[in-house]
Amino acid sequence: MKDCSNNIELLFECSWEVCNKIGGIYTVLSSKAKTLHDIYKDKLIFIGPDVWSEEHPSPYFIESRTLLRRWRKDTLLPEGMSVRVGRWDIPGKPLAVLVKFDGLYESKNAFYGRMWELYGVDSLHSYGDYDEGMAFGRACAIVIESLVAFLKADPAKVVAHFDEWTASSGLLELKATMPAVATVFTTHATSIGRSICGNGKPLYDYLPGYNGDQMAGELNMQSKHSLEKAAAHAADAFTTVSEITAREAEQLLERRPLVTPNGFEMNFVPGKTRYAAARKSVRADFLRVARALTGIDFDDDTFILATSGRCEYRNKGIDMYLDAVRALEHGEAPSRRVLAFVLVPAWCGGPRADLQHALTTDEHTRLADPMQTHQVVNYNEDPIVGRIHSLGFTNDADSRVCVIYVPCYLNGADGIFDRTYYDLLPGLDATVFASYYEPWGYTPLESIAFGVPTITTTLAGFGQWILDTTPASFESCGVRVVERTDSNYREATEAITRDLRTLIEMPAREMKDVRDAASKEALRFLWTDFEKYYDTAYCEAMTAAAARKSK
Repeated sequence: MKDCSNNIELLFECSWEVCNKIGGIYTVLSSKAKTLHDIYKDKLIFIGPDVWSEEHPSPYFIESRTLLRRWRKDTLLPEGMSVRVGRWDIPGKPLAVLVKFDGLYESKNAFYGRMWELYGVDSLHSYGDYDEGMAFGRACAIVIESLVAFLKADPAKVVAHFDEWTASSGLLELKATMPAVATVFTTHATSIGRSICGNGKPLYDYLPGYNGDQMAGELNMQSKHSLEKAAAHAADAFTTVSEITAREAEQLLERRPLVTPNGFEMNFVPGKTRYAAARKSVRADFLRVARALTGIDFDDDTFILATSGRCEYRNKGIDMYLDAVRALEHGEAPSRRVLAFVLVPAWCGGPRADLQHALTTDEHTRLADPMQTHQVVNYNEDPIVGRIHSLGFTNDADSRVCVIYVPCYLNGADGIFDRTYYDLLPGLDATVFASYYEPWGYTPLESIAFGVPTITTTLAGFGQWILDTTPASFESCGVRVVERTDSNYREATEAITRDLRTLIEMPAREMKDVRDAASKEALRFLWTDFEKYYDTAYCEAMTAAAARKSK
C-alpha cells in the first residue's frame, strides 16, 4: 500500500467525540491517536466540541496556555465562537483544539441556504441535534482554514478527516472555501441504517430493495440523511469501518466506501505482573456488590459474565443476551452459580443509597428489587428493567442464575464500583454481544484484549472480520461468532446459551487456554498494523484533490 505520510504537512481529524467520551467513536479515535501521533507528531490536530464549563471541565483535556498561543491571540473568529488549545489526555497526548460554536446559530439559516445551493442538503426537516451538529462542523472548517493559513501549510498537503454526520458540514464548507485540501469522511454507522433498525424494521433481508432517500422520508430523517449523503459524495475519500457497513452505505448513500477496520492499543491492558491481582480484586468487587444486593453468599468460582455498550436495546442485542442467560436455568442447572451483569448506561438517577449502606456493613440482607445497582429515572419505561422482570429473574437464594443491571457510565466515580469499565473487564469470565446492528463492535475486541472470551454475531463487523480471517472458536481465538439474521432470533439465542454452557462447564485448565487464545488474538488488531488502511484513504484523498486542482 502507498504511504503518503511524508507528503502530509497537516492532518486534522474532527469529531464530536474528541475529548468527549460518548461511545465507540471515542474508542476509535483515542486508541489510534498514539499510532498516528508517532507518525505525524504535532502535524496531527484533533478538533472537538467545547461543551464543558469551569464547573464541569473535560476530564480528557489538558489545556495549554502556550500551544498555538499566537494563533489564539491573533486569529479572527466569528462572534460567539472561541477555541481552547491543549492535549488530549490519552496515550500519545496529541494536540487538540476544542471549539465553542454557539455564536454560529445566529447565521444558521444563511448557512443552511448555502448548503442547499452547493450540495442539496435539506435542512427544512431538521430537528433534535441537527442544528448542533451543523454548527460544530462549520466551526471545524473555520478552525482548519485559519490554522492552515497561520501555519503557512500548503493546502495541497493538508488532509482533513471528518467523522460521522455530526462533523460533516465542515467537510462541505471546507471543500467550498479551500478546495485544495484533501477531505476524508467516515461513517461509523449510517444514520438511516441505524434508524431503520431502531424502528424495528428488518435491515438485512430487504437491504437490496431499500432506497435511502425514500426511507429517510418515511422515517423523518431527511435532513441528517441528506447531509450525510452529500458528505459521502463530496469527500475525496469515503470510508467506513467494516464490510457490513460498506454494503449498507453503498445501498443507502449510493457510494461504495473504503473499509478502514478498527484497531486497538494494548496499553490500556494491565501487564502480566498486574493482571492476576487486578482480576482477583475486581472479581471480589463484583461478588461483594452482588451479595449486598441479594443477600446471597457467592462462591469464589461463580461464573461472571456481562454485556455492555450503548443503550440500544435491540440493536446491541441486549434482549437476546437476557433471553440467552435466562435459558441457562432451563433443563439441567449450571454446575456453578452464574452472575450476569448488564453494564449499559441509561437514564441514571444515581447510586442506590441502600446499596451504598449495605456495602459498608457485613449484613446479608436482601434489598428490595435486587436486580440493579443504581436508580433508573424512567423505571417503568426502561426496556432492560422490563425484560428482566418479564423473564422472571428473582435473584433469590434458589436462583442459579442472577442478573444485575448497572445503568450508569463506568467512569470510576459511579458511587458503587468506582472503577472504570476497563478496570472491571479483567474480572469477567465471559462477555456476550448479541448485536443486531453493529458496524464494527469494539466491545468484543476490548474483551479479548483483556483476555476475556467473547460471543458476538455475524451482524457485527468485528464478528465478520474474525470469520474471514481465522477459525472462530474459543480454543483458537477466544471468540465465538453466532449466526444472526432478520429471522433466526430463537436459533441465535439458543446458540448463545449453548456457548455459555460450554464456558461455564469448561475445566479451569482449558479456560486458561481460552483466555490466552483471546489475548493472543487481540494482538492481530493493533493500530500499528491497521493504520495502513488510513494511509490508503489519505492517499486516495490527496490524489483526488490534486486531480480536481489540475482541471
